[in-house]
Formats: sequence, structure tokens, C-alpha cells
Amino acid sequence: MDLAIIVNDLIARADDLFPAGTARPAVRVTIAEELDLEYPTLAKRDRALIAAGVIAQLEADDHFGWEFCGDPFAEEPAFDEAD
Repeated sequence: MDLAIIVNDLIARADDLFPAGTARPAVRVTIAEELDLEYPTLAKRDRALIAAGVIAQLEADDHFGWEFCGDPFAEEPAFDEAD
């Protein structure tokens, strides 16, 4: 079985399966549920590869948005004007 076909199918249905703002853990649960329904005989390793492929594609499509690292209220560092 070609796993890429399954990944592409889930990505094609992403808007219905994973509404905007859905967190990664919820996406993983939905993927697992879909695989249980549609491909119950898939090996555990294949399921993990499919989930990783779907998550990677959703990240590439900016489905999860960007995540800010750091303190947004911290003051900007002072730069020495002599440099």
C-alpha cells in the first residue's frame, strides 16, 4: 500500500477533518480515528509515518500558524550607538 496516497487523501480533506486552529494533538487523534475507520489493517509503523507526513504537510501549509517564542512584553535590547 502506498502511504503517500493516504497522506494526500487526508491532506485533501484537511479543511473538513482539521478545522483551522485545531492543535497538533487533536489532529493526531483525528488521523488515528480516520485510519482506524478506513485502514484498520495498517501496521503501527505505517500509521506513525502517515501521521508524521500529514502533520509535516499541515505545518508546511501553515495550518497551525506560527508560534512566538520569547516574551512579547520584554523591552527591546538597548544598542550602543557608538558601534
